[in-house]
Amino acid sequence: MRIVVLSRQESLYSTRMLVEAGLRRGHDMEVMDTLQFDIRLSRRNPELLYRGEPVGAVDAVIPRIGASITFFGLAVVRQFEMMGVYCLNESQAIARSRDKLRCLQLLSRHDIGMPPTVYTRQADHVAACIDKVEGPPVVVKLLQGTQGIGVVLAESTRAAESVIEAFHGLEQNILIQQFIKEANGADIRAVVVGRKVVAAMKRKAVAGEFRSNLHRGGSAKKVRLSPEGRRTALAAARVLGLRVAGVDLIESNQGPMVMEVNSSPGLEGIQKSTGVDVAGAIIEHLERELPSRPAPDPKTEGAKQAS
Repeated sequence: MRIVVLSRQESLYSTRMLVEAGLRRGHDMEVMDTLQFDIRLSRRNPELLYRGEPVGAVDAVIPRIGASITFFGLAVVRQFEMMGVYCLNESQAIARSRDKLRCLQLLSRHDIGMPPTVYTRQADHVAACIDKVEGPPVVVKLLQGTQGIGVVLAESTRAAESVIEAFHGLEQNILIQQFIKEANGADIRAVVVGRKVVAAMKRKAVAGEFRSNLHRGGSAKKVRLSPEGRRTALAAARVLGLRVAGVDLIESNQGPMVMEVNSSPGLEGIQKSTGVDVAGAIIEHLERELPSRPAPDPKTEGAKQAS
């Protein structure tokens, strides 16, 4: 198969692992910079140009779209879809996961565990909203934040009001969320591929920090998910329509709760901490989804090249 990885840089760890996994299984792997496409629209003839040239026939696309280029990235994925190309995660599913409020609304509707959350735009409602999530303390989150950026623990109502006022002054949308004290600064990242949780790691925040993100200095180790945690992770990915997802869970007195669902989960932390070849699992999933285009036998292909 000819598989395109949409990524800004070939050197990124996740991109390299996907390319190497595909090459090992005999596929034609190509990295394309998401921002280098031109989208051509005409009557019944959607077309994509890459650096001025037609993209040509593509069997599958693996979107690795950064949050900062979501709008254009989704447009490129939609264009591939209009051209009949299989996209590992579809544009609508990616859009659902990128909108934290919409994501939580969908999880709530389908009875999936999540921390009590309130969204408001009114400064004079903040105190009442904090009461609704049994705070303080409360967690204040930017809707567009990533990797722990824009996530603040407010220890008092006055502190929460100050943080929220500052965010609103910058025209930022925020969520007020219950602080799950019993999580003790730890969460679990479960990676879902297809209908399976292929790997899970427990992340622990450094001393004095409540955010467990590895980008914030947290540590990670392999963990075995409980049956309830596994069901929750799979349900969250299914509700959002994601075939591949990183589901962030915390353990609470009410059971596992979903904190966030990522449509382009980083592979470095999960692969190094668990030893699981997540990139290989993703390529194998593509092969199962596209049985009409079976993967070439790497041994056969190697023999052909040698001859």
